[in-house]
Amino acid sequence: MEQVIAIAVLVIIAFSAFMAILSRYRKCPSDKVLVIYGKVGRDSDGQTRSARCIHGGAAFIVPVIQAYQYMDLTPISMNVDLRNALSKQNIRVDVPSRFTVGISTEPHVMQNAAERLLGLKMAEVQELARDIIFGQLRLVVATMDIEEINSDRDKFLAAVSTNVEMELKKIGLRLINVNVTDINDESGYIEALGKEAAAKAINDAKKSVAEKDRDGEIGQAEAHRDQRIRVSEANALAIKGENDSKIEVSRSEAKRREQEAEALKIAMAAEAVQQARAKAEAYKAQQEAELVRFELEKTRGQADVIAKAQIAKEQVEIEAEAEASVTRRKAQGEADAIYAKLEAQARGAREILEKQAEGMSKLIEVSGDANSAVKLIIADKLEDLTRIQVEAIKNIKIDKVTVWDGGSSGADGKTSTADFLSGMLKSVPPLGDLFNQSGMELPDLLGKKTEAINE
Repeated sequence: MEQVIAIAVLVIIAFSAFMAILSRYRKCPSDKVLVIYGKVGRDSDGQTRSARCIHGGAAFIVPVIQAYQYMDLTPISMNVDLRNALSKQNIRVDVPSRFTVGISTEPHVMQNAAERLLGLKMAEVQELARDIIFGQLRLVVATMDIEEINSDRDKFLAAVSTNVEMELKKIGLRLINVNVTDINDESGYIEALGKEAAAKAINDAKKSVAEKDRDGEIGQAEAHRDQRIRVSEANALAIKGENDSKIEVSRSEAKRREQEAEALKIAMAAEAVQQARAKAEAYKAQQEAELVRFELEKTRGQADVIAKAQIAKEQVEIEAEAEASVTRRKAQGEADAIYAKLEAQARGAREILEKQAEGMSKLIEVSGDANSAVKLIIADKLEDLTRIQVEAIKNIKIDKVTVWDGGSSGADGKTSTADFLSGMLKSVPPLGDLFNQSGMELPDLLGKKTEAINE
C-alpha cells in the first residue's frame, strides 16, 4: 500500500513538473517581439547578451534564471508640426508633417529596442520618437534651400527619411512612412515663389502667343513676297519670250518678202481652218449644252407633271375615300332608321295581332264555339261589308233609266223589263261570292247557299 502511494506521488510530481515545463514554453505572435532576458548566453563576440529577441516562433523560458516580455509591433502614427525651423538661407519655415514609426524586426535593431524600449508605454515611445524626429527634421531643413524644399519634394523626403531612420534605429525603431502636408515661411518667400512661377507661366504663355502671331505675320509677309517674286519672274519670262519672238520676226523679215504670198496664203488658210474648228467646237459645245438643258427642262417638266398628277391622284383618292365614308355613314344611318322603323312596325303589328288573338280567344270563350264567334264578327262587320258593296256601284252615274216594255214575254215567261232588272242586280257582287273569294263561308244566319238551277 505504501508503495502504491509512493508511486502515485511520484506520478503526480512528474506530471506537475511536466506541466510546469510546458507552461514555460512561449510562442511569439506575428505582431509582437518576444524578449527573453536574464541569463541568455553570449553573442558571437563572446560578450554577455542582455536579452534575446524572437519574432515568430517559440522559445523555452528557463524558470528562475530567465523571464520574458512582449513588445508590440503596432505602427505608431504621430503629427510632427515643425515651427520656425531655420533654413540654409536663414529664413524660418513651418513644415507640418506626419510620421509613422514602429519597432523594427531586424535582429540588431530588435536588440536595441529590447535594451531601450522594453517596459515603456506606447505614449512614452511615441514621445521619444517625436523628439528624435524634430531634431533630425530641423537638421535637414537647415541644410537645404527653400527652393529645394519647395520644388524638389522627393529630395527633401529622402533626406528626412535617411537621417530620421538612422537615429530611430539606435533605439530600435524603424521609419514606415513620411508625409509632409505643406511648407510655409513667415516671410512669404514660398508664396512669392509661387506667384513668380505663376507669373512666369502666364508670361511664357503670352510670349508663346505673341511668337505664334509673329510667325503668322512673317509667314503671311513671306507668302506675299514669294507671290510678287513669282509674278515678276513670270512677267520677265513673258517679256523675254516676246523679245525672242520679235528677234525671230526680224530674222525672218528678209525671207518674208520672198515668201509673202505663200505665207499669206498659208496663214489665211490656217486661220480659216482654226476659225472653222473653233466655230465647230463652239457649236458642238453649245449643242451639248442645249441638249443638257433640254434634258434638264424635260426632266423638270416630267417631274412637275408627275408631281401634279400624283398630288391630283392622291387628292381624288382622299376625296373619294371621304365621299365613300360619308356615303357609308349615310347608308348605315338610313339602314339603321329603316331597321328601327320596320322593327317598330313589326312590334306594333305583333301587338295588334296579339291583342286580336287575345280578343278572339275571349270572344270564343264568351260565345261558346268558333262558329258562333265568326257569326258575331260578321254581324259586327255587316255594315262595313254593305258599305263596300255600295261603294262599288255608287260612282256609276245613272241619270235616267227609261224602260219600254213591249209586253212580250220570253221563253222563261219574263218580260223584258224583268230581265233588265234581274241583270242589273246580278251585276252587284253577291255576299256569298264575296265570302267565297275571301276564303270564308257565309253563315247560316244570312241564308244558305242554293244549288244551281241546272243541277
